[in-house]
Amino acid sequence: MVINRVGPLSSAKVIGLLYAILGLAMGAIISLISASGGFAHAGPGTPLFGIAAVVFIPIAYGVMGFVMTVILAALYNGLAKLVGGVEIDVT
Repeated sequence: MVINRVGPLSSAKVIGLLYAILGLAMGAIISLISASGGFAHAGPGTPLFGIAAVVFIPIAYGVMGFVMTVILAALYNGLAKLVGGVEIDVT
């Protein structure tokens, strides 16, 4: 089996969601560090930093994962036409 084309939008939706989940995990870790006083040198408003991390990091990761996957899938499709795609042996 040879993969000649990847659907940019369908793959970008899946990868964007996976990156958002990864961002949620990273935001949770940053939030826990913030809540424990790990960012005490940041000054007042540190709890807001932890809450913002849980909200904004997943959004940023998801959007960047989506955009980069659309770009890379389109690039793959162009290159696959030149070299014939990726051969995969499925048994």
